[in-house]
Amino acid sequence: MAIKIHTPWNKNRIIGQKKPLQISHIWGIRIRLELEGRTRELALFNLGLDSKLRGCDLVKLKVSDVVCGRSVLRRTHVVQQKTGSPVQFEITPNTGESIMAWVNKAGLKASDYLFKSWIHDAEHISTRQYNRIFHGWIEKLGLDTSLYSTHLMRRTKPYLIYKKTKNLRVVQLLLGHKKLESTVRYLGIEVDDALEISESIEV
Repeated sequence: MAIKIHTPWNKNRIIGQKKPLQISHIWGIRIRLELEGRTRELALFNLGLDSKLRGCDLVKLKVSDVVCGRSVLRRTHVVQQKTGSPVQFEITPNTGESIMAWVNKAGLKASDYLFKSWIHDAEHISTRQYNRIFHGWIEKLGLDTSLYSTHLMRRTKPYLIYKKTKNLRVVQLLLGHKKLESTVRYLGIEVDDALEISESIEV
């Protein structure tokens, strides 16, 4: 009787926590999107970083969630799909400009989804579409797409904030985590900090 060989689900895949984007990556993507006139993608990228939302929440944002009248809100909040709890986030001036540029170009109304689907006009883009767009950004930088995922868009700004301030409580609030331990595990900062301390000491 022939023996069936089971192939592991993670064969030839890189698993584990993905690294956040670096500052050089962020500006590399922004500059390319600006030069190529990709207004919607620039707004999606900037808001993805600022909001720190999971992809499932980011794609469902409506114009009214981030825009009031003819101005972009400086702060807003949404209810997270995964946890059911509200989370606030800031919208920086640079992100606000890209959002308004997209809203005006597309002629969007307050009740419209901010990132409408290309296929179904009344719906928002899917997380799968967002994933394809994201990996297109990574490819433009000449990076290995298997090392990056859309979820690192949620991790990038909190990670940079922590590296600058070392304030875990701030990051916890921004991510909407109920436990500080969750934030520590999420950022993977204990290992990073331990290595930095070790590198700074010669024996």
